[in-house]
Amino acid sequence: MSLSAYSAAHRLRVKTLYKAMLKDALDWTIQRDIWRIKAIEIRAMFERNRNIQDARQVDILMQKAEADYQKGKHPDPQVWPRYFGGTRYERNIPPPMEPPEAASHH
Repeated sequence: MSLSAYSAAHRLRVKTLYKAMLKDALDWTIQRDIWRIKAIEIRAMFERNRNIQDARQVDILMQKAEADYQKGKHPDPQVWPRYFGGTRYERNIPPPMEPPEAASHH
């Protein structure tokens, strides 16, 4: 069985894992030059397996990569303030209760 039968679903699964691994690498280090080296390693890992056509072998590789990702995932990932789980997610700052000129005199 070739991958063409479920290529759209497979592509989405690969892209999702690739993006998650890149973000996780960034959670481990905020220095972009160090992160870039790790990002190149991640890309190389995906490129090495790019032309495999055997669906069973691809599924085994994906399961192993997903398990490795889950095992090595950062325990406290960075969450941007306005993203889900962030400190300002869906937060609306209430308007000031005093008139503008009264607020400026304090």
